[in-house]
Amino acid sequence: MAEKKIILTYSGLKDLEEELQNLKVVKRKEIAEIIKEARAQGDLSENAEYDAAKDEQGSIEARIAHLEKMLKNVEVIDEDEVDLSTINIGCKVRLFDCDLDEEVDFAIVGSAESAPLLGKISNESPVGEALLGLSVGEEAIVNTPAGSLKFKVLEIHR
Repeated sequence: MAEKKIILTYSGLKDLEEELQNLKVVKRKEIAEIIKEARAQGDLSENAEYDAAKDEQGSIEARIAHLEKMLKNVEVIDEDEVDLSTINIGCKVRLFDCDLDEEVDFAIVGSAESAPLLGKISNESPVGEALLGLSVGEEAIVNTPAGSLKFKVLEIHR
């Protein structure tokens, strides 16, 4: 079975590559130094600093492996080539939230790049799925665990 493609914008790809570089170059070195200092304190069987540092090292290595696996299966969306006649991954949208009676802005991104608090919603989220393919003026009713939401598409842009 083929690996699932990880959809990213160029910005998202750059962020993941920078995180990977930081983990490999900076964080690995920092944690190695902490482990070295903890070892110098003597008996490792009762050394909480050593145990915590080894746990952190394991977390860092797991994140590095995860990022490397993701980056092998990346499909980059060129935001400059996205068709703006309908909502697609890589575009930004201005919506009217009919329930809150206010305008909201979102960028539609792949799930790996999703950051709802920063206005980046996944194409796989309930809202993202409901918006894909809509044009300006169309409405979407989104069923979420919190209830139904209604949005009207006001603008699609880069």
